[in-house]
Amino acid sequence: MTADTVSAPETRAFEADVSKLLHMMVHSVYSDKDVFLRELISNAADACEKLRYEAISNPALFGDDPQPRITLILDKEAGTIVVEDNGIGMTAADMGETLGTIARSGTKAFMDTLVAEKDGEGQQLIGQFGVGFYSAFMVAGRVDVVSRRAGTDEAASWSSDGQGTYTIAPVDVADAPARGTRVTLHLLDDAKTYAERYTVERIVKAQSGHVPVPIFVKEQGSEEEERQVADGAALWTKAKSEISEEDYADFYRSVAGQFDKPALTLHYRAEGRHEYSVLTFIPETKPFDLFDPDRKGRIKLYVRRVFITDEAEILPRYLRFVRGLVDSADLPLNMSREMIQDSPVLSAIQKGVSNRVLSELDKLAGSEPERYAAIWENFGAVLKEGLYEDFERREQLLGLARFKSTTSDGGWRSLKDYAASLKENQTTIYYATGTDLERIAQSPQLEGFKARGIEVLLLPDQVDSFWTTIGVDYEGKPFKSVTQGATDLSLIPLTEGGAASEAHATEEVSDFIAFAKQVLADQVSDVRVSDRLTTSAVCIVASENAMDLQLEKMLASAGRAPERVKPVLEVNAGHALIAKLGEASGSEEDRSDLAFLLLDEARIAEGEPPADPRAFAERLERLMARALG
Repeated sequence: MTADTVSAPETRAFEADVSKLLHMMVHSVYSDKDVFLRELISNAADACEKLRYEAISNPALFGDDPQPRITLILDKEAGTIVVEDNGIGMTAADMGETLGTIARSGTKAFMDTLVAEKDGEGQQLIGQFGVGFYSAFMVAGRVDVVSRRAGTDEAASWSSDGQGTYTIAPVDVADAPARGTRVTLHLLDDAKTYAERYTVERIVKAQSGHVPVPIFVKEQGSEEEERQVADGAALWTKAKSEISEEDYADFYRSVAGQFDKPALTLHYRAEGRHEYSVLTFIPETKPFDLFDPDRKGRIKLYVRRVFITDEAEILPRYLRFVRGLVDSADLPLNMSREMIQDSPVLSAIQKGVSNRVLSELDKLAGSEPERYAAIWENFGAVLKEGLYEDFERREQLLGLARFKSTTSDGGWRSLKDYAASLKENQTTIYYATGTDLERIAQSPQLEGFKARGIEVLLLPDQVDSFWTTIGVDYEGKPFKSVTQGATDLSLIPLTEGGAASEAHATEEVSDFIAFAKQVLADQVSDVRVSDRLTTSAVCIVASENAMDLQLEKMLASAGRAPERVKPVLEVNAGHALIAKLGEASGSEEDRSDLAFLLLDEARIAEGEPPADPRAFAERLERLMARALG
């Protein structure tokens, strides 16, 4: 027996992830439960749009009912609300796959985040993300679904109380919609207001007024006739002058599945060689699936108002946070979804929309820098992926990039700002990478740069360790890590009051450095006097042609460690400790202990453990014993 031919009721258990999610729903983790209706209407509208697409090649699917519609049936006495559509419908197999599993990977990410939140702090998370069908259990003690797929003579039902199992059973076609899906919610006692016309019409107008399918409300036992509360007119086909900010926000929430407001709205019609309409939004908050490994965008593709797919790669992956749709007048409706992806028309649309999104961001950065800074705060780490992936638009992306730096006092700086503040003889853009902004700012390698007033970009995102290593430059000035290779700081004058490290070591210090270089030969490639230290005694840096220290650590943590290149130990020849070490007498073992302790000190300053913790402890014990006599 296949799932399509269920001949008797069959009870199944939800997948583990769904059970956890339903538990949260049942226990009301979200204070604004209105969102459930938006989610069910959105699902119904998608079903109607999918039918329109399939009917292109098989018009018979429409039967004698070609007009899509969504009907909300309210029964105050029974305490139920029904969301019914005449869309594509579902088979029994579809029900098991769609209503019994989490198909959208981002939903799992949402759930994990919600679990991690402290009490009270997760109250807005569901609305910001949208969890589709499962949100019905915030207001319903039982949900019944009856569906008949267009073009079939069989119907099936799905029912669950949200407690861990669901039942799928065949139903007589006479008890099912002629086509489409009927979702019946048996409302909880504290949710009975959702069976009232005023409440439902208010929610529909506020949250779903611009779905591309007409919505009707019918009240059982009322003398009033069925009333249309949304006309199904495609918002993106209207003139911008006819659309309010609230209209845009409403549509954004329905198409994006989020509950915030758009930080930026882009609505235009491209004409010329190719004609298409674009309505896209940049969210106000981060979507939960922003760093999903699949990194797919959420742009819907329409052709002459017929929904084609929400999987067309309209925008590059580094713009995957953009939500919305594109409606083309040129793509053929009878082309398969796979062929559409390879179409030269789609390629032209991809290029045009991507360029326009970046252009609008550039305009916003110039006209409203504070609004742009908020967008960069949320999505800058993703946009910077384009510096690594998109050579064609790299210059444009460099112009959009914003950074915290050693001189920005917590604010954002552009590379144009950086270039305007270059010091005398400075020909390089300096940066430091890491995982924590405050720790990067305290790196000993920055001391010599601060003494000369040289601005250093502080880069805490993982992608920073990659795009900076591929030969990127800005206005002919290369990027250089402060933890890699030698510096040319001696060519740049100190600021007034700036302290410099001793460029030339005394004979005693030189002797100690030569000794350290010998005993540490297995650990480091060189021990040398530093011009980047002013207050710290030592630091480690990567060799000139080696991988930057942070990138090496990142790859090692991911199990992709390259063959390790020995770092360089740099010594502040003017530091009091180094001077004492040069003057110190003692056995070779004593001096060897001191050299290894210096290296371990430098490693600890980098956030790394000593190479050999036991040996480190033994050397420290011997040093303390000698100091105490």
